[in-house]
Amino acid sequence: MTAMADLCAEQGYEATKIADLVRRAGVARKTLYDNFDGKEEVFLAAFDGAIDEVVERMEDACEGAEGEWIDRVAAGLRAFLLFVAENPNTARMCIIEAVSATPAASDRYDEALQRFVELLRRSTPAETGLPATIEDTLVGGVAWILHQLIRRGETERAVDLMPELLGFLLSPYQGVGKL
Repeated sequence: MTAMADLCAEQGYEATKIADLVRRAGVARKTLYDNFDGKEEVFLAAFDGAIDEVVERMEDACEGAEGEWIDRVAAGLRAFLLFVAENPNTARMCIIEAVSATPAASDRYDEALQRFVELLRRSTPAETGLPATIEDTLVGGVAWILHQLIRRGETERAVDLMPELLGFLLSPYQGVGKL
């Protein structure tokens, strides 16, 4: 999985070949094909594993946050930004490469965004009077900012965006609950 993320970060999904993957992973071609049908299946498994890990980190952070809903949102966002900063190649694979790698990868990307939307929805006040798509909009905005950061090769700066992105996530809720 790490080999797939590293190769995608270095040369992109399209240019990554099975020969590159087995060489980087240090496994035999037969071993790869005993476990996966091909490059796309390896990519999807790597993507799914990364998304599961970051969502688990975010959920744990939200559950462990003391205080108001704002603290849950901040803890979840911080966990996400730390993951991006600590795993630049995986972040690139998930946020940039997945969008265009294959139709199945693009679908998984959309499903992952929906998981983040649901997590935000669970962490923010209900019955706000805000549009039903507000969480979709906010998650999409954060994803776009991180997309740009990763394309510039600046993932180590992800956590530096915490104040700006938190302000963006909280701004629609001003006047709702305690802010």
